[in-house]
Amino acid sequence: MIEPLDPDATESVVTPGGTRIVRSEEFIQLLTPEGERVDADGFSYDHDDATLAANLRHMVLGRRFDTEATALQRKGQLGLWPPSLGQEAAQVGSGAAVAALDRVFPSYREHAVALMRGVDPLDMLKTMRGTAMVDWDSVDTRFHLYSFVIGTQALHAVGYAMGMQRDGVVGNPDQADNGAVLVYFGDGATSQGDVSESLVFAASYQAPVVFFVQNNQWAISEPITRQSRIPLYRRATGFGIPSVRVDGNDVLAVQAVTEWALDRARRGHGPTFIEAFTYRMGAHTTSDDPTKYRERAEEEQWRAKDPITRLRTYLLSTGAIDQAWLDALEAESEALGVRIREGCPNLPDPVLEDYWGRVYAQTPPALAAQREAYLAYEASFEGGQA
Repeated sequence: MIEPLDPDATESVVTPGGTRIVRSEEFIQLLTPEGERVDADGFSYDHDDATLAANLRHMVLGRRFDTEATALQRKGQLGLWPPSLGQEAAQVGSGAAVAALDRVFPSYREHAVALMRGVDPLDMLKTMRGTAMVDWDSVDTRFHLYSFVIGTQALHAVGYAMGMQRDGVVGNPDQADNGAVLVYFGDGATSQGDVSESLVFAASYQAPVVFFVQNNQWAISEPITRQSRIPLYRRATGFGIPSVRVDGNDVLAVQAVTEWALDRARRGHGPTFIEAFTYRMGAHTTSDDPTKYRERAEEEQWRAKDPITRLRTYLLSTGAIDQAWLDALEAESEALGVRIREGCPNLPDPVLEDYWGRVYAQTPPALAAQREAYLAYEASFEGGQA
């Protein structure tokens, strides 16, 4: 098994053709793991501490939702759950960069972004409980439905971005009239052909799309070193797409870089590829056991880089928040936990007959006949239920 690299290490590899490539793990960082502000060439954080406090709130609530959902699955209330523990800064920082006309295409792990976009957490649990399809209002929230087939959302996002070009909402003099697409996927999805195809189309048509890769170091049990012998962000340069790597546990750097990338997309300057270098503290999904393929020491190393701890440390040091603020946030977090724990078991069971009316705007005769046949079949059982 190929050993994963230390997050701060540098190595060089030699290709089969004899070319030596220096593999650097450096990234854009504006807030250290110790909670200290630092400078980065070309990027700065242009918001106040009140904005950062709002980001901290989103991160804490996102983690609480994820923790509750994981516990619900362990108790048998959900069939499956993909945890996002440790990736809160990557999600909240990028989600904070989304503007009014932008559209977000997630994978299936962007729970904190979903909450920021106004998706009801119970709507997210319906899918994992098996009581509904992925059916939140993607038009009102401008947050597309979760995609469980790895990498397909990248193609959907590029297609939507090309549609925005044709609708005239890109490159206008008034920036309020412009929009772009932000699409999320993990490091594992970069091995999928769908993602490569989306990079080809985005580059060819200069589509207003930002590819946001949450590199959490593991594609289920496969380390990133098995997937790519160079940093993921460098792959995009082969398609002619500007790319950058950012400290995915630093919410300041993530927001600054994503704002820059979305701004250039809205102005009509084409796609950007962002690699958020972070870590999946939990399992790939609740059906996975990461103790089978990674060491506890690796987890502890990354736990010291916790995105919530570093931002909380910084805000306390500046006086932007205090213990009373944290206590109020804890009360809000607990209320969210209660709502999730009480709401999940009471989610209504689906009524199968309703689904025939969700396929077409006007149900064709063939489907209507299927529905009637099903209803007759169901009525034949004692109690009227199949």
